[in-house]
Amino acid sequence: MDSVVLGLGLRNTRVCAGRTRRELLRLGGLGALGLLPGVRPVSASDRAPGFGRARHVALIYLFGGASQFETWDPKPDAPSDTRGEFGAIETNVSGIRISELAPRLARCAHRYSLIRSLAHRDNTHDTAMYTSYTGWPFGRPGTPPPSPDDRPSHGAVLAHFKPSHANVPPVVALGGMVINTPGEVPGQRGGLLGSRYDPFPLPQSPSAPGFHVPELNLSERISALRLDRRRSLLDEVDAARRLADSEPGASGLQGYQHRALDLIGSAQTRRALKMDEESPAVRERYGKSGLGGRLLLARRLFEVGVPCATVHWLDGDNSWDYHSNNFPGHKKSMAVLDQAVSAFIEDLHLRGLLDETLVVVLGEFGRTPKINKDAGRDHWADCYSALLAGGGIQGGRVHGASDKTAAYPAEDLCGPWDIAATLYHLLGVDPRSEYYDRLSRPMVLSQGSPLLTLL
Repeated sequence: MDSVVLGLGLRNTRVCAGRTRRELLRLGGLGALGLLPGVRPVSASDRAPGFGRARHVALIYLFGGASQFETWDPKPDAPSDTRGEFGAIETNVSGIRISELAPRLARCAHRYSLIRSLAHRDNTHDTAMYTSYTGWPFGRPGTPPPSPDDRPSHGAVLAHFKPSHANVPPVVALGGMVINTPGEVPGQRGGLLGSRYDPFPLPQSPSAPGFHVPELNLSERISALRLDRRRSLLDEVDAARRLADSEPGASGLQGYQHRALDLIGSAQTRRALKMDEESPAVRERYGKSGLGGRLLLARRLFEVGVPCATVHWLDGDNSWDYHSNNFPGHKKSMAVLDQAVSAFIEDLHLRGLLDETLVVVLGEFGRTPKINKDAGRDHWADCYSALLAGGGIQGGRVHGASDKTAAYPAEDLCGPWDIAATLYHLLGVDPRSEYYDRLSRPMVLSQGSPLLTLL
């Protein structure tokens, strides 16, 4: 397959792209199995357990497609050309085993649950990632750049339906926006809800010495009084502009300008960004990786009231896209993930934040059961896994099961739209809610169903 260079924040990650006609024909049959949105009704979300339990959400995206075998669904009894080089280890929850590459997470399985029956029909990185970001299949041919007609990201939905009254950004993209040469991966922005709901990007690495965000530093030459005067002047300009111009893009720009001024003047945000206030012991526990620093910063942002943080994977030359050297690649990547995510979950628990903070660890698809000639695994959206914790998710549970070779779901089929519905439900937004597009047409928020087995 052809390859493209993906830039995530300040770094480039090489992933492959493209899907064959044969794949599309084969995967098209998933609709008959109930793996596409709209096949089944949505449950009565507001009457189900856990509605509105969470106040924050950390969306940890493993871009590139992590292997289910080397993460949450190992198959130690499968043939060697499927099983791979690594075994399974027991967790501290009886009956749940995960890859031996995650010993720290094995010790805290009582705090999270796993999904082992995810599937959809898209084997292309960018458009499959759109589905993970939004909970909807990509509706246009090819992989064009983001559009105002895209479905909104999960963070944008939460900012719209559950606006925060704190003087903090509603959605922060830690690691910045995912950039695919020559453009941005779609699904990360406000889309149909408008650019005012775009995330605030923080591409800088919180693990780097001297970490700071220049855009949020209030210049010594600008006093708080002058900042308030600028905000008042902007209010007056906006009022005049609204009388003459109703263009949605302009409205979004006004919202972004206001948000920028609020952020610059926000003592809470500036305090959260002071990473040097963390003790060396805490920073060591998260690890020196970029992911560890971003998750530690996410915790600090939640402590000052930020509702949503998307956390992008930036570690590893090939992201999780190991078409070759799958086993040394996953060994390296899982060492980072195991340390950072286990530290994040335990830290949230110790600080009393886990009950109100939903943690989602999700990629765009999994990897093929058969190991290829280059000792790698290829794209596989027919069956993959995810990890969820906190915010109303019961620990020590597993939703669904894959077959003997983790090739297809065997029980409780579900898709990214069901994760979206679960996320909205726990954050207090009914997945059946409607919003309106730019032509005032009603759009349903989600056609998935909350995963009640995990609540």
